[in-house]
Amino acid sequence: MIDFTHIEYLKSGNERQKRAYDVLKKYKVFEKLKPYSPVLAGTIPIEIDIESSDLDIICEVDLEFEEDFLDVIAMSRLMPGHTDIKAENIVVRGEKSIVLNFMLEEFPIEIFGQNKPSLEQNAYRHMIAEYRILQEKGEDFKHKIIELKKQGLKTEPAFGLLMELENPYEDLLKF
Repeated sequence: MIDFTHIEYLKSGNERQKRAYDVLKKYKVFEKLKPYSPVLAGTIPIEIDIESSDLDIICEVDLEFEEDFLDVIAMSRLMPGHTDIKAENIVVRGEKSIVLNFMLEEFPIEIFGQNKPSLEQNAYRHMIAEYRILQEKGEDFKHKIIELKKQGLKTEPAFGLLMELENPYEDLLKF
């Protein structure tokens, strides 16, 4: 299995993965976010992304000190100076979260922070479950997921539809 905790695997991936690696390295995104245990999650790492897919970076953030997190982001010059950044506080399944969205070259970036270890967050757990399912079910299944995503379905509901899962967001966590 791929070690998704480091982005080095992207270097030997498909063209979009290689490009993502180059952009993340160029802007030193993971180095700047290191205190927050960043992990790239979502569809690009497991090759089921579509053109509009973003780079999802999940982080462990003590939301009591979210201002410190935002200051680190701003002061580290994570984004080029002219970049618009949208930050919002949300609640996901009862847990306070912070989401930052911006562009780095051609990639939409989403940094998602919760007050829990990155590897315990649902985004990472879903990605690992989806990766295992893709390994088991093969290329045909993978292409069906991508087609459903192109039709507008989010990733978890696409898996849910093809696997007849009642609640894909919860059921995928059981894999």
